[in-house]
Amino acid sequence: MKITAAVVREKFSPFVIDTVELAEPRPDELLVRVVASGMCHTDLHGRDGYFQIPYPAVFGHEGGGVVERVGSAVTEFAAGDHVIMAFPFCGVCPNCHAHMPAHCMDSVKLKGSGTRADGSTLMEKDHAPVYSAFFQQSSFGTFAIANERFAVKVRNDAPLERLGAMACGMQTGAGAVFNAMKPDPGDAIVVFGVGGVGLSALMAAKLAGCDPIIAVDVQESRLELARELGATHTIDHSKESDVVGAIRRITRYGVKFSVETSARPEILREAVECLMPLGTAILLGSARKGTEVSLEMPLLQDGRAIRGVIQGWSEPKKFLPHLVDLMMEGKFPAEKLMTFYPLAEINQAAEDAATGKTIKPVLLMPH
Repeated sequence: MKITAAVVREKFSPFVIDTVELAEPRPDELLVRVVASGMCHTDLHGRDGYFQIPYPAVFGHEGGGVVERVGSAVTEFAAGDHVIMAFPFCGVCPNCHAHMPAHCMDSVKLKGSGTRADGSTLMEKDHAPVYSAFFQQSSFGTFAIANERFAVKVRNDAPLERLGAMACGMQTGAGAVFNAMKPDPGDAIVVFGVGGVGLSALMAAKLAGCDPIIAVDVQESRLELARELGATHTIDHSKESDVVGAIRRITRYGVKFSVETSARPEILREAVECLMPLGTAILLGSARKGTEVSLEMPLLQDGRAIRGVIQGWSEPKKFLPHLVDLMMEGKFPAEKLMTFYPLAEINQAAEDAATGKTIKPVLLMPH
């Protein structure tokens, strides 16, 4: 079927709105009418060639929509169901068997090859392949193909335009707190970088009863929103010359948990140095291969730990409906992070995301 999609024709080139042909769903797949798709820096990394996806390509990995049709073997979904398309996983590797699909050993291939697992493409233009299946969805289009395993059914009374954005960044930030840290009330936490991921972690920390909750950023507008969402203290990294010292003045012993979202080595070092003994630094920022950080070994000898967390250690079919419930109860006000753009303005959305003007761009699909 013909769909409208945002196509990247070559590395570093802009998104171009075009008509492409979408494959028919296989027996274990869903055809989803995309209502909205979040955009995060991973999509911009895809546009700019961080992955091995050939061009032309369609990105997008935070899609929310309505099931249009289901394949003959699908049992969990029916036409009309509201769904979030979540991250892919193989289901058979040791980590998947251990209920840790976010760390699936085939995840890199499934997310960033541009094809289904068997190498087939989902889209074409003039009988030539358009590489898609980004995170096994490519949601920057009016319709998408999703595997039954990766789709998550959500309540029909929740506003779909807000839900897709939960699939990656918000799930990552909130899940890092709820699933990986599991803090006790009164545990001190600091979040370095309060964009979409960091603010999601901050909102989860507030729900978990963390205190103090410290937000660190270089943009006053983001620090202001962090205070609105639950930060008890904020630090402007562009003005404070000793961020670690400032955190220790607030907490005396240091924090039990730190969250690092920027993937900058010097910031990760601060995230470790501000920990109390036995504290844990959670790395959520996505660094390019070859990025290194140096640390003083005594920091780790005193029981401090560094842990990388992908996708919030989430089992999406359980965790995403929980986040949606929290949003609907007003406890996880995800909409305060979002700015909405029509698909035709995708390049403006990308620019606003890159400059920090917008925290979480959400693209609304034309239908």
